[in-house]
Amino acid sequence: MDCPEGYYDFSDDYSDNDSYQADDADIHSVLKKYWGYDNFRPLQEDIIQNVLSGRDTIGLLPTGGGKSLTFQVPSLVLDGLTVVITPLISLMKDQVDNLKKRRVPAACIYGGMTRAEADYAYERLRQGRIKLLYLAPERLQRDNFIARMDAWNVAMFVADEAHCISQWGYDFRPSYLALSALRERFPEVPFLALTASATPQVVADIADKLEMRSPAIYSRSFSRDNLSFLVRICESKLDKLLRILTSTSGSAIVYVRSRKRCKEISDYLAGASIQSTYYHAGLELREKTERQEEWHSGAVRVMVATTAFGMGIDKADVRLVIHFDPPSTLEEYYQEAGRAGRDGKPSFAVLLATERDKATFGKRLAEAFPPREFIARTYDEICRYLGISMGEGFGQIYEFRPDEMCEKYRLPPRQVAGAIGILERSGYFVYTEEMDTRSRLMFVCTREELYSMHSDPRTEEIIQTLLRNYPGLFADYVFIDEDMLARRCSLRTDEVYQTLIELRRSHVVGYIPRKRTPYLYQTINRVAGSQLIIDKNVYEDRRDAMKTRLEAMKDFIYGSDSCRVSRMLSYFGEKDAADCGQCDVCRAKKGIRAFDPEAFDERLKEFFSMIAPYKKLDTRSLQPHFPHHAKEVAERIRQLAEAGKIKVDGFYISELD
Repeated sequence: MDCPEGYYDFSDDYSDNDSYQADDADIHSVLKKYWGYDNFRPLQEDIIQNVLSGRDTIGLLPTGGGKSLTFQVPSLVLDGLTVVITPLISLMKDQVDNLKKRRVPAACIYGGMTRAEADYAYERLRQGRIKLLYLAPERLQRDNFIARMDAWNVAMFVADEAHCISQWGYDFRPSYLALSALRERFPEVPFLALTASATPQVVADIADKLEMRSPAIYSRSFSRDNLSFLVRICESKLDKLLRILTSTSGSAIVYVRSRKRCKEISDYLAGASIQSTYYHAGLELREKTERQEEWHSGAVRVMVATTAFGMGIDKADVRLVIHFDPPSTLEEYYQEAGRAGRDGKPSFAVLLATERDKATFGKRLAEAFPPREFIARTYDEICRYLGISMGEGFGQIYEFRPDEMCEKYRLPPRQVAGAIGILERSGYFVYTEEMDTRSRLMFVCTREELYSMHSDPRTEEIIQTLLRNYPGLFADYVFIDEDMLARRCSLRTDEVYQTLIELRRSHVVGYIPRKRTPYLYQTINRVAGSQLIIDKNVYEDRRDAMKTRLEAMKDFIYGSDSCRVSRMLSYFGEKDAADCGQCDVCRAKKGIRAFDPEAFDERLKEFFSMIAPYKKLDTRSLQPHFPHHAKEVAERIRQLAEAGKIKVDGFYISELD
């Protein structure tokens, strides 16, 4: 079967005797060949060896701890297919793309693929030419898909971001419960469950939901020695944010809780001459990709983002993560803060808060768990908005935009979001924002009109490339790939997009750009809202669990009597954790002020003026003046050198004019 355009064909990359085959590969040679590493990180090899022995395994590795290698490496050693269940389509695409670059035979199957792409993937799987298959958990809710897997020689299942399995996790996904069907159908295939943040209760629930058999649990300390956790209680967050960013250097992420605030803060920073962009779930796919690339390449220093900018971020040199708004849980905070300093260099996680923020924790609980009467009303309004009559709707899929519904019926959006989550967990419908619709195009002019057109060279090249690669364009809409067109025409993707828009305006083509469409799948026929059945474990029990998590987050911020890191580690089940010595609480106990880069720069200017005209300053002479900040001083000197403000020559630094 021919490979569809834009889909990578591995048939020329691998022979039947290539080294990824199980009979002649070992984990260390695989690690070296495909990833270029000589050694594994702590616990990686232990997890891999346990997986290869056929045992169920749970891996708890901190953010940046190398979770992916614990299943990617053994997948190339095992005789068969490794199936990876992961929560985000964008995440699985990124991982598959990275594996392809390493010539690892991987694929993903997701909603929004063309029929040709899906058929090609299924054929490769049938032939045993794929070693890693990535899926969203929703795919496993289809009986016909699970039946297909019988012929694929599955060797291992992997649940990535496994905290989503547990109803006691902070990001529970009902669709993850479908993983239990895999255990029933493939009882001998081992499971590997991975997460970067989970309490002991969540770990136990993961093992229970996956029906694991005496799983081996491998856990690394959640402590990050190179990451300093700081909380700043202030009156003006904007002023504090600006001061922090202007007195430091390096790549940064600023997390906020609303899409509107993303743009407002990004514009504010740009007005202060700080290169900034923003990211949230409401952006078009093209905008997301472009902005993420700008930030990742260093063209933009600061990314202001909601939690949508999260899983799968692979940028090692993030020096600073700032939370402008307090997160709801320590799990969420740890995941996001942990995106700083993944290269092991000194980095900072700063949380900004005001005394007024204390009240937000109770408000969030009320929004996530609105009164039962409001949940019933929300259900009735959803059905009215979608036009679902009483006793109808089962099995139907509807395009659903909650923001439009809230505006139409004057409903509070955050409470509606909470009600939707409860209704979904109660089994009344499935709601997702992960439905990607691919770009489609057809010619609306005749062939004669097209051939008589006089176009500029760029437009002509794009038209000819369309005609060569996509048959049937004059008969009906056809799925197209703007990235492929750009490569074939030696253009940027945005140039292709703009040209197609211009052709649409000129009534030459009908062009429907790719978009992300949220949808709702009705799992039962409509009932009256007053007849809804919402179990205690869905409402009261989960509300109590969330209250506990909110209180833990609140204590982390406003409790100042003990080390912040030790409190966080205790929350994750690490008992008797030692004080970190570098959070703001520990520093205050020692009488040590937090390192202030701005103040350091001023002191450095003073020192240079004191040694004039010698010009060179021995960095060893700085040690008595900054006795508790050796790492921070070294990092700041490096930053100043990179910025061209000083010159470093061994132990000596010189001020540049």
